Amino acid sequence: MKRIYTFSLTLVFTLCVSQAFAWGQLGHYLIGYLAEKQLKKSTLKKVEGLIYPTSLSKSGTWMDDIRSDKSYDFATTWHYLNSKNGEYDPSTQEKTGDAYEAIQRIKAELKKGGLDPKTEGEKLKMLIHMIEDIHQPLHVGTGTDRGGNDVRLEFFGQPTNLHALWDSGMIDRQGMSFTELGEELNRRMSPQLQAKYRAGTMQDWLKEAVSYRPQVYNLPENKKISYPYLYQNFSIAEERLIAASVRLAQVLEEIYP
Repeated sequence: MKRIYTFSLTLVFTLCVSQAFAWGQLGHYLIGYLAEKQLKKSTLKKVEGLIYPTSLSKSGTWMDDIRSDKSYDFATTWHYLNSKNGEYDPSTQEKTGDAYEAIQRIKAELKKGGLDPKTEGEKLKMLIHMIEDIHQPLHVGTGTDRGGNDVRLEFFGQPTNLHALWDSGMIDRQGMSFTELGEELNRRMSPQLQAKYRAGTMQDWLKEAVSYRPQVYNLPENKKISYPYLYQNFSIAEERLIAASVRLAQVLEEIYP
């Protein structure tokens, strides 16, 4: 009985932690790993020099890690934004900022230069994280259910919520490491696909996220999710991971050519 109780507490703790972060660690590692494969060597060298000893793959989780440090509370709302129909409306965002505005501002600051190494490294890791985050469909929220966090459901019999399902639940369910998943996704990469995603503006990123909402929220009445939902939706998660990696590489090459 004690062993079962201990396992239950561990499970609940794990689920709570997974609900707190964007894409989950595996998703962030995946996007960074795919971006590394696409970047020009000169750009990757400059980026790695600024975030050393952290790799590009691992750097995507830094903005989640610092949530436990109150000195970074100013960036708490920079992981997401609200959009009703794919538009960006500053009046509907959090007063402390949002991902869309922060990405544009920090990108401009990094391009301008003149920052001390520590500040530049931290801003770069924030930019990496936010570009990755904004490609998770529920990080472009409706403004009514906290990006799906309020939508409670069961995933293969375990309690979770819609946001956590898309952050990590479906990815973790694959039972693969980020390098294994990354190699599978990288097989789909082509110059045509890269050109398609690189042609999109940030406004297009929002429209893409909103376009997936009908399918993302297409839940059974009993809110019990298993193989059918996974089969119908994991391809969207894979597509979003690939798109994020292409655009992350694009932005980094614009800043550090």
